[in-house]
This record gives sequence, C-alpha cells and structure tokens, in this order.
Amino acid sequence: MFLLPAQSAPTGGTNLDAVSQWAVGLMETIGAPGAGLAIALENLFPPLPSEVILPLAGFTASQGSFSLVAAIAWTTLGSVAGALVLYLLGATLGRRRMRAIVGRVPLVDLQDVDRVEAWFARHGYQAVFFGRMIPLFRSLISIPAGIEKMPLAMFVALTTAGSLIWNTVFVMAGFYLGESWHVVERYAGVFQKLVIGAVVVAVVLFVVSKIRKRRAAPGR
Repeated sequence: MFLLPAQSAPTGGTNLDAVSQWAVGLMETIGAPGAGLAIALENLFPPLPSEVILPLAGFTASQGSFSLVAAIAWTTLGSVAGALVLYLLGATLGRRRMRAIVGRVPLVDLQDVDRVEAWFARHGYQAVFFGRMIPLFRSLISIPAGIEKMPLAMFVALTTAGSLIWNTVFVMAGFYLGESWHVVERYAGVFQKLVIGAVVVAVVLFVVSKIRKRRAAPGR
C-alpha cells in the first residue's frame, strides 16, 4: 500500500489531512485516472483544493505508481471533464436555476458567482483561459460560458490550454519536490498573482490597441 511519509502532511501531523487521504485512496485504487477523477470533482466542488491534489499526483508519480506524463494528461482530462459538466448544466438550466443550485454548494457565495459572471461578460474568451489558473474562478467560469452558449469547441480548447498550464506547473512541482510536495501550496498564491497580472496586462494592451486603431481610422 502506498503511504506518504509523515513529514509530508501539510498539516504537520502524523497523518494526511482528509482531502489528501481521499486523493491518495483514488490514486492507489485506479492509478493516474484517480488523479483525473479527483480533479474533475474539484472542478464540480470548488472547496476541494487543486493546490493539494495536483502536487500530490506529482509526488505519487515520482514514486513510480504512474508516469509524470500520465499524471499531467489525466489531471488535464479531469479538468476538462469537470468544466464540461458545469458548462452543460449552465447551457441547459439557465442563469436562475443554476444560481439556485450553486448557492447550495458549501463555502461558495453567490457574490463569487456574480463576480465571475461579470468577469466573463467583460473578458469573454480570455476569462475562460486565464480563469483556469485562479481558484474558485476555474470552476465557476464554466457556468456563464454555458449560459451564454459560448461555442463548445472554443470552450474546450481554452479550457484544455489553461488547465494544461496550471496542472503541469503543480504536478511537476510535486514530482520534483518529492516528500516536500506540500510546500507547493504555500506558493500557489504567487503563481495566481502572476496570472492575474498577466490578465491585467493583456486587457490594457487590448484597450490601447483599440484606441490606436480608432485614432488611426480615416476621418478621425
């Protein structure tokens, strides 16, 4: 049976916390697909932390339970699968009924849903891509994308690309850190800030380019 060393527990105790134990159980039972299933559920239930599950998948891969490529591939597939479920629910149920359902999810505030919807309304496709790298947003952004009937092929492509970047960073960190995989969680906020910074820069560049085009247009 695969066990993590006591010092790897993020809580500092002798046992893994409940989420880690649960994720380890899935990976022990069905291998790399277990990591994918854990991430799919993380998308559906935002309180589950991918910042713990992904590095743990990387550490498990470093122990030879499955390959690093398999860990990245299956977690990315899980991200896309979970996102698709929420997209289809949003497209099928509409805004009012989806808000009623999401409002019942523990630790998810409807104000968070409102913020994500507003972000999607402003940034559209960019929101789906970059949202995969921001906690809570990466789950909720699928809902307005479905409600607004964003082209499914584009949604899948952007979700895959954003999830692949996020998952690769954290899975590889867990793989190379080994028994210190849990350290990754401490630095997750730094990576998220870099992503948010990239979004701000992209928006500013977009606005500047639009202003320049208007000024350069004939008759202005």
